[in-house]
Amino acid sequence: MTNQDREALPITIRGVTKAYGRTKALDAVDLDIKEGEFLTLLGPSGSGKTTLLMVLAGFTRPDCGSVLFGDKEVIHMPPHLRDVGMVFQSYALFPHMTVAGNIGYPLRVRGISKDEIEKRCEWALETVQLGGYGERRVEQLSGGQKQRVALARAIVFEPQILLMDEPLSALDKKLRDHMQIELRRLHEKLGMTTVYVTHDQREALTMSDRIAVVNHGKLMQVDTPDRIYDQPANRFVADFIGDSAFLPVTRSGNTASYAGTVLKIDHALPDGDLLLMIRPERLKIQTGTMSDGSNSFEGIVSDVVYQGDSFALYATLPDGQSVSLRGVIRSSTLSALPKVGAPIKLYLEREDTILISAAEA
Repeated sequence: MTNQDREALPITIRGVTKAYGRTKALDAVDLDIKEGEFLTLLGPSGSGKTTLLMVLAGFTRPDCGSVLFGDKEVIHMPPHLRDVGMVFQSYALFPHMTVAGNIGYPLRVRGISKDEIEKRCEWALETVQLGGYGERRVEQLSGGQKQRVALARAIVFEPQILLMDEPLSALDKKLRDHMQIELRRLHEKLGMTTVYVTHDQREALTMSDRIAVVNHGKLMQVDTPDRIYDQPANRFVADFIGDSAFLPVTRSGNTASYAGTVLKIDHALPDGDLLLMIRPERLKIQTGTMSDGSNSFEGIVSDVVYQGDSFALYATLPDGQSVSLRGVIRSSTLSALPKVGAPIKLYLEREDTILISAAEA
């Protein structure tokens, strides 16, 4: 059994608004999700990402707006008629049922025959690598196995759209990292249009075709993981995705300066007030001759932190701004690093010198 005979559906969201009192959980959201795409809704707690997912699932009715699955308007359609697979954060498994009973539940309510249910359950279990687990009880499963059962139940009726609400948040880090890769492989195999909610930036960067960063009910930026990370639309996105230092920049016509020195950059200046975004892994220690296209900074080492396979070095610049750099630990790395209180010369390559809008949105 495969999903190849059912094409994935695009999702079109227009003007979706949802308010709770004076608070807008969603504020006129417009979003196009491509058929077969893995799109992640990423944002802090209370940003509106889960509310938007619940609107797609049909569990939350927006105050206004339109949601199309393909060319079908679903805004007034109840959840059970939307043909959507759903994986909840809590898994929402039935404790009194076996694994097979849980997985087969969506098929039973659709009136599928017993023989067909058995076949589809076997396929779903094999797909999530739990073949032979059908007769086990839910309480006999580990957290990772429960997550796989919840996923099998969501895909067993081969929906054209799969929605997932922070399904890995209850797992430990090692298992969560493993399941991120498994979910991505499963998506590539089944080809369902997938909308995934998380507050974990690394998870979003690892799994997504595109990421929609949400804050205060609005979309801050919708783009590919590399563009979200390397070319954030504003300070909120830059600050939320990865670690960064932000240095104030002075604009003069088509140039920008930090601490009186014109910065060498490869991109056009954004509108409005500017900040220089410095990612710790892009900042380097000057040990020899720099390229003509680099931007240099001098400072004083304020701290050096050993992190196992890497180190973090913190420095204070002459104007009091703080920056950090991160590097890989090698046999002689730590002993070669300057000590706390020592002067240090740092630099950014031209292509790593990114100016962003100082606006929060």
